Amino acid sequence: MFGKNLFSLGFSLGALAAALLASTAASAQISDDAVKIGVLTDMNGPASTPTGQGSVTAAQMAVDDFGGKVLGKPISVIVGDHQLKADIGASLARRWYDTEQVDLIVDVPVSAVGLAVQTVANEKKKLFITHSTGSADFHGKFCSPYAIQWVFDTRALAVGTAQEVVKRGGDSWFFITDDYAFGHSLERDASAVILKNGGKVLGSVKPPFATPDLSSFILQAQASKAKIIGIAGGPPNNINEIKTAGEFGVLKGGQQMAGLLVLITDIHSLGLPAAQGLLLTTSFYWDMDDKTREWSKRYFAKMNRMPTMWQAGVYSSVTYYLNAIKDSGTDDPLKVAAKLREKPVEDFFARNGKLREDNLMVHDLMLVQVKSPEESKYPWDYYKILAKISGEDAFGPPNPECSLVKK
Repeated sequence: MFGKNLFSLGFSLGALAAALLASTAASAQISDDAVKIGVLTDMNGPASTPTGQGSVTAAQMAVDDFGGKVLGKPISVIVGDHQLKADIGASLARRWYDTEQVDLIVDVPVSAVGLAVQTVANEKKKLFITHSTGSADFHGKFCSPYAIQWVFDTRALAVGTAQEVVKRGGDSWFFITDDYAFGHSLERDASAVILKNGGKVLGSVKPPFATPDLSSFILQAQASKAKIIGIAGGPPNNINEIKTAGEFGVLKGGQQMAGLLVLITDIHSLGLPAAQGLLLTTSFYWDMDDKTREWSKRYFAKMNRMPTMWQAGVYSSVTYYLNAIKDSGTDDPLKVAAKLREKPVEDFFARNGKLREDNLMVHDLMLVQVKSPEESKYPWDYYKILAKISGEDAFGPPNPECSLVKK
């Protein structure tokens, strides 16, 4: 009888241990026993400096700082170059999701490629977090439960810059707008805010992408006598327009330039003599406070340049993604996304951040002005912070066209 009771007790303890093990295994579910993050970026083209290897480095820093494992499973980072072509980006994304067990794709500069990758993420039911895709359609009419926008959209940059500049007396504008969808959306969003705040738009010119000689466009902007010349476009036109404006004495004539998409690496390549006085909105500045400086100096040690908002955003989102896996006990995409929405996003990158129901991470931005060479005290000391812009003001409410938004 005594032996039988011992046997019964031993069996019960064994069964309990087995049940606990099974419960732990069930609660910690990692597909393929590994977490793989794919940085899909531009490694050699015009977007490679603000994204490219810097985004890869930021992702790897996040993985290393996390300890290289989550729920006891290894985390790895792989890299792909989409060459700014939507078909190549979609093809790589499909292969990664299908055959290379990639759990999350990050970065993906230029909206056309970002939207193509988003389509694949939807089809494969896998996660995609973009940092350098600016189209507001991403979380608007094309919004997806599998695709998250972490750093900016065209509306936030255009609205943030236009609203704050008009408040400061810059109430007449003339736009130099890149003649493609991205440039047009920047001009449209900024113009709406300028008019709403009592300003005037005196006109615009639309140079084609990568126009070699921008002189005639700058002269038209100068002749408009507008207080503010709005640069509605990205590289390479935006850099060349700012440079040409400096050569034509636009700033000396009393006009100011406002860049609706300008990155710190653009300022670095231009130099302060050409870029001084430029107004722009950014999600991140390396020299804002102790937290931004601490992370950025570690990044600088690896890359020998300071991070753009896109690269800092890659680190931020990968860290939050890995924590969401840890907290939810699974890498199931929808459960991880739901976990990401539960907590505020507050780190060196984002202030007052929150991942909304439309999968846009709303956070504070800042209006900055590029310093003159005399004002800059050390390398990469480029910005004066003029104003903080709340995420609600910059990004606006969710677009009712998004199917994820509660009606």
